[in-house]
Amino acid sequence: MTHRHDTRLNLSAGFLSVMVALVLVLAKLWALGQTGSLAVAATLADSAMDLMMSLGALAAIAYAAKPADEDHNFGHTSAEDLAALSQSLFILISAGVIAVAAILRLLDDTVTLPDREGQGIAIMVFSIAVTLGLVLWQRHVARKTDNKVVKADSLHYLGDLIPNIGAIIALWASATFGLGQIDSVVALGAAALLAVGALRIGKGAWDALMDRQADPDMIAGISAIAADFPGVHGYHDLKTRVAGSRVFVNLHIELDGDQTLDQAHAIGAALRRAIIAAYPRADVLIHKDPVGVQKHPDDPRP
Repeated sequence: MTHRHDTRLNLSAGFLSVMVALVLVLAKLWALGQTGSLAVAATLADSAMDLMMSLGALAAIAYAAKPADEDHNFGHTSAEDLAALSQSLFILISAGVIAVAAILRLLDDTVTLPDREGQGIAIMVFSIAVTLGLVLWQRHVARKTDNKVVKADSLHYLGDLIPNIGAIIALWASATFGLGQIDSVVALGAAALLAVGALRIGKGAWDALMDRQADPDMIAGISAIAADFPGVHGYHDLKTRVAGSRVFVNLHIELDGDQTLDQAHAIGAALRRAIIAAYPRADVLIHKDPVGVQKHPDDPRP
């Protein structure tokens, strides 16, 4: 039930992202025709890239939600990490392009001033309001589902707010003071924000693709559950790995070797339910050993 609910939330965020990007592209096309502003043109190009990224993110969310099958026994959630890594690289490149373009414009003494600034400002305000609503919903979904694709897409749109604000400042400064370079300064700040966020998300996706263990707090929580669970005399070989928003947990528990198989199974199943209740996105596999079991001498694995 939790996975289905998370899937619906993730898909809603992905679909809303596509619709917002499409609306913003159409609105900014109109604004560009009215103003001829380079700042508006820059935000239009960014929204066009957003649309492509959002379509890719929606496809990744849908693919990652597919259940396990014969070829993918552990599901398809690693698609989230691949998509998030791709998005982070794209955002990092975009940040570099924005920074270079801003510096070049700061060095250019022949910047053309826009027309009909009021209409351009109105479209930018509309863009900010729509984008802010999308980011708030994406942040809500990301908190609920821990989906890396939604997090990366949210970062991308959050970064868009600053260029849009910069476009408003540029249009206002042009109309009031005849200045055309203020948006370049704001763009440099946006580029820095995007780069930092992209590196953080990219590292998380890379760690997951390299089978890095789960968050230490989660590992400590699982250890505490296993250590105090009725009928469990000890545990060992607790291993975790992250794939997308799922965490795979392998755990060996030590049980009374004289009890029946049914009793041992009941303890293991109850412990598995307790771990999943505490961590709903965990996929838990428990191996049962009798207390004091020793490694077989013919077993080559540690």
